[in-house]
Amino acid sequence: MTIDDVADYIILQLVSGGEQINLLKLQKLVYYAQAWSLAIREQSLFDDKFQAWVHGPVSRKLYDRFAESKSLYSSVSESDLQVGFTSDRISPIDRAHIDAVMEVYAPLSGSQLEEMTHQEAPWQAARNGFGPSQRCEIEIEESLMTKYYSQRLQASS
Repeated sequence: MTIDDVADYIILQLVSGGEQINLLKLQKLVYYAQAWSLAIREQSLFDDKFQAWVHGPVSRKLYDRFAESKSLYSSVSESDLQVGFTSDRISPIDRAHIDAVMEVYAPLSGSQLEEMTHQEAPWQAARNGFGPSQRCEIEIEESLMTKYYSQRLQASS
């Protein structure tokens, strides 16, 4: 499974449910799907990293995929899915994980999700030494994501 498959699954689920989604929100939902996979399942959902951009965690690969036709606040729809994408590309176990993440985070706006990531240690650590509006392409360490979200999981138990 690729990060594009996860993004397309999220787009498909939300849009088919009548919800709107923009690229900012998509980036954050994909980030949280990865973060919670690292914490709960102790494994990556996909092979891709997130960078600590001004607007929160961003996958360069996802950004590049949409860069020519969309801005951060542009809506995405089923017409933006990869050619031939079906949710069957994602295992039932992975779909259940992504669905659980979306149940918690999808009701929030992209801006709310951005603000949440700004309060969390993995993004803050990667941006250490950078100003609030200064460009940063430092990768967020998956080990920090694992530790931070695992601690949140334990604290909620």
